[in-house]
Amino acid sequence: MKEILLLKDGEIVLKGLNRRQFEDVLKKNIKNTLSPLGRFEITSAQSTVSVKPLSDDIDLDEACERVGRIFGIVSYSRAALCDEKTLESVLKTAPEYLAKQLRTAKTFKVEAKRSDKKFPYKSPEICRETGGAILAKFPHLKVDVKNPEVTVYVEIRDHGAYIHANPIRGAGGIPVGTGGRAVILISGGIDSPVAAYMMAKRGIKLTAVHFASPPYTSRRAEDKVVRLLQKVARYSGAMKMYTVPFTKLQEKLRDDCPEELFTIIMRRLMMQISQRIAEQNECQALITGESLGQVASQTIGALGCTDEAADMVVFRPLIGMDKQEIIDISYKIDTFETSIEPYEDCCTVFTPKHPRTKPVLKFVKQAQENAGFEPLIEEALQNLKITYIS
Repeated sequence: MKEILLLKDGEIVLKGLNRRQFEDVLKKNIKNTLSPLGRFEITSAQSTVSVKPLSDDIDLDEACERVGRIFGIVSYSRAALCDEKTLESVLKTAPEYLAKQLRTAKTFKVEAKRSDKKFPYKSPEICRETGGAILAKFPHLKVDVKNPEVTVYVEIRDHGAYIHANPIRGAGGIPVGTGGRAVILISGGIDSPVAAYMMAKRGIKLTAVHFASPPYTSRRAEDKVVRLLQKVARYSGAMKMYTVPFTKLQEKLRDDCPEELFTIIMRRLMMQISQRIAEQNECQALITGESLGQVASQTIGALGCTDEAADMVVFRPLIGMDKQEIIDISYKIDTFETSIEPYEDCCTVFTPKHPRTKPVLKFVKQAQENAGFEPLIEEALQNLKITYIS
């Protein structure tokens, strides 16, 4: 019996005339994600993507784990393709393919979907006959239509009849690449990798920008960021990371700006540099991991001063979340343990003792202009380091 993967579309079904474009991107993302495992035939019809292995040695367990991280898929299942699209083949395949689950369960039910209306049996008849065949093989089972341990799904589609059980929840969202391109300002902390993940879930193709200040920050801090992005890339796909040499800018900030404005002006410099990198990469937005009120630079006044430095949209997907909510997601995407490694990023360099929580934009801009950062910004942009994250 041939085994395949059935992947159910999520929000794509709501895209109207643009639906085909979203489906094409999703299929491309599936192909790229599964290509290291071997060759697959990927087809899409009736809100379902069928993934058929083209060789018998492909690891379907690994394939399932990978598709579970692809945005745009609401659920997925390993399924048996019946030898023939007939009721007899369904009745033979269902108890045979699902024997392991049914043998240890106490209750079950059958759900049928007849997408091919030419099939001679209607959905209630398919459910009744399949349930009878299962009870004949596993007489210990009882039917429970409200809360069964195993739900047996029979799908009659244009290209075949499929049997599967208890679909696994997918990553949801929309396919990466359908929501535009944006730059994520990435540090080594907990928040920014989560922000990257959440915007990738909304279809954003990511480019990363990291600020390094050697010798105040170590090479291990940069390596930590690379490892964080590799974990994010399992969901978002490959990306480029630009490392910005930030030491001279921070030293000038320390020497020529009021201490209480260090953090605000530093964030403004980061936004201005990131915007220029974004424009070079045809990105339309910036992404940060800021959460309102979490630290002094994330008050309403401080965020307003920061935003004024950029001329493009700034996404802050964590803005209304508390720390525990962010940590919960970091555990889910396996970034938390890496994030808490004790390698500091440049945001902790020259931290003011008493940062201004209600900065006045006029005075912030004046202090920044008086310091004259532009030559050092140009120098930093001329010395970017590019790392390819796979």
